[in-house]
Amino acid sequence: MPSRFDRETRAKAVRLVREHAGDYESEYAAIRAISARLGMTAETLRKWVRQSGVDAGEAPGVSTETARRLRELKRKNAELERTIEILKAATSFFARECDPLHR
Repeated sequence: MPSRFDRETRAKAVRLVREHAGDYESEYAAIRAISARLGMTAETLRKWVRQSGVDAGEAPGVSTETARRLRELKRKNAELERTIEILKAATSFFARECDPLHR
């Protein structure tokens, strides 16, 4: 699903939260205020802030790049498994066709 916000907008929003979190009573209050000004939901911005912490190594979790690579490998694995199933079916078909006792 394509994102409504580009990378620059995400980076700007996260930077604003990090720079201005001290100006509010809590980080979430800063997230709510900044997200309202930028036209996104507070939950969207909160997820971006948390993920940026993971990507920077400040928090435990799976980085964006690792998650992307994992999705790519899972997709490739599924494709290879489908190919194997097709080849198995073709092998058994041709084995039956070449079997003189089967006719």
